[in-house]
Amino acid sequence: MTVHSESPLDSVWFHATTVLKTLAVGSCLLVLFPTRSLAAPSALCSNQLPAAIAAIVNRPMFARSRFGVLVQTLGNQETLYARDANRYFIPASNAKLLTTAAVLSKFGSRYRIRTPVYGVQASSGWRIRLVGQGDPSFTDAQLISLAQQMSQKGIRQIARLEVEDQDREPINGNWAVGDVRESYGTPVSRLIVNRNVVALTLFPQAVGQPLRLQWKDAAQATQWKIENASVTTPEPAPEYITVERGLAQPTLKISGQLRVGAAPYVDAIAVFDPAAHFLSRFQHALSQVGITVDQALVSHTPDLIGAEIAAIDSPTIAELVKFTNQNSDNLYAEALLKLLGAERASPPESSVLGKGLSALTEVLARLGIDQEGFSIVDGAGLARQDLITPAALVQTLQTMSQHPEGAFYRSSLPIAGLSGSLQNRLQNTPAQGVVQAKTGTLTGISALSGYVSPTQHPPLVFSLILNQSRDSALVQRDALDEIALLLAQLRSCS
Repeated sequence: MTVHSESPLDSVWFHATTVLKTLAVGSCLLVLFPTRSLAAPSALCSNQLPAAIAAIVNRPMFARSRFGVLVQTLGNQETLYARDANRYFIPASNAKLLTTAAVLSKFGSRYRIRTPVYGVQASSGWRIRLVGQGDPSFTDAQLISLAQQMSQKGIRQIARLEVEDQDREPINGNWAVGDVRESYGTPVSRLIVNRNVVALTLFPQAVGQPLRLQWKDAAQATQWKIENASVTTPEPAPEYITVERGLAQPTLKISGQLRVGAAPYVDAIAVFDPAAHFLSRFQHALSQVGITVDQALVSHTPDLIGAEIAAIDSPTIAELVKFTNQNSDNLYAEALLKLLGAERASPPESSVLGKGLSALTEVLARLGIDQEGFSIVDGAGLARQDLITPAALVQTLQTMSQHPEGAFYRSSLPIAGLSGSLQNRLQNTPAQGVVQAKTGTLTGISALSGYVSPTQHPPLVFSLILNQSRDSALVQRDALDEIALLLAQLRSCS
């Protein structure tokens, strides 16, 4: 089994020995399960569908689990099957369907997040302020572009460099402690660069020696306290690695072992302080174009100075939404949620997250989504306090299918057997290329909601959620895929 995490720095391939550590959460990671063959059922008439779905959800292995299912025809909303469709379930990353629907509806597909840099020249030298806007796609390349724009304006020395971050609570308090240590649970504020993760590599040395740590960003070496209890072992010792990031302090605990001469272990961890990390990377970019900085600091208080001297625009909202849903990316989803509430003036004491959640509710209300159908505390679905009914998810999918931005919404969803988190699912079945849906995975939880376009039946909308399961993620996933395969095989019968 291989787990592939889309890293902003490199594509990170984990050793098979570390799979269990990564699979425990799975909400952001692009988990590429091995392709499994599902028996393709015979084509079903609509009146045969309830019995066929019931045969799956009522299996003895799911006797103590909870299934929520709703299947409707697209447009006229005829219900073909329902099971606890109006009851709450933990949706995992299916929560992203609400977040991305609201963002597309509020801003439109062409909107771009603009990150400006303001500057004023005084007798003491240039004073520069970058105002973070929460662009989740921001990388070192954008920082270099800003530095080059500034250099082209003749700036060679900065007396005071400020980066502004109005989000004082970058860590979602509803996320589990174990999640916020990891690259899929990074802090999300108005200042984001390289998806707020840093990459590291561990190399085996001589037998008995600790593994050698190498940072991709050399500056990290002075910013972390390292507790390295790892060791290099001889053949044929087993290999396993644990890298734990501290919460209260920037500490890194490394344990485990690699064999002498083995391939290095590559990992990515959440940054400790996103604003300070952004400032460090910005200073590095400026130095690369020959601009020196006398003083640098982070500010949490707005202070417009001078005129705009440089700026970067993000990809379009349509592109950001597509990256979010295709890759089930938590940082993107959380950044988009906070973008929803960024301009809300009241209540002023609310956090950026709180304003985002309020704005989300308001936008979904304007879309006509049942307010009793969901209660969520993040934009990503990583929080287990999130509650959504299958009916609310189907209602969102139905509504967005008629929305002016609906084509962008649907195209953001993975396609069975072909793309995103569904790339390795339902391959070589009648569902390949026919099912287009958002996945969701947490321990004990699996979800799949989206659209189906059967070749012999009008299009469908569906939501499948499995909660409180003790079965493996593979077993849960296969049950949902079997139902999706039934829908793909549905045919019209006289």
